[in-house]
Amino acid sequence: MKGIKVLLVDDEENFVRTLAERMSMRDAGATVALNGEEALQMVSAGEVPDVMVLDLRMPGIDGMEVLRRVKKAYPQVQVIVLTGHGTEKDEEEARRLGAFEYHKKPVDIDILVRDIRRAFREKIEDAMVAATFAQAGDFDNAREILDEDKK
Repeated sequence: MKGIKVLLVDDEENFVRTLAERMSMRDAGATVALNGEEALQMVSAGEVPDVMVLDLRMPGIDGMEVLRRVKKAYPQVQVIVLTGHGTEKDEEEARRLGAFEYHKKPVDIDILVRDIRRAFREKIEDAMVAATFAQAGDFDNAREILDEDKK
């Protein structure tokens, strides 16, 4: 998973640091943000991840609001929700807002890593298809493919 920029966002510091270490052992480095505000600051400062793994229940700006803001400003970022307290309604809302995947804690690390790879692959494939249309001069279809992420 080298080359994939992953941002882990969770207010449970021990959990998120352990998760980052476990990912690192699988050749998947990750940056950590301990709350929604920190995650949004990192992204707006240019540290835009390919994939964000996001907790929902956090003090201050919660995960659902982070998801909403990130997908609006950076629709190409793939967001995987990882929560210990989510409901079916939360899952429906997260998917409506553009979450790539939704998991409840605890999640098997291999499943999470698989989904991060899948999310990255989909992001790259969409960009390649859009670039192909743009090279052919079909800018409307290229824009439509890239705008699908905003839905």
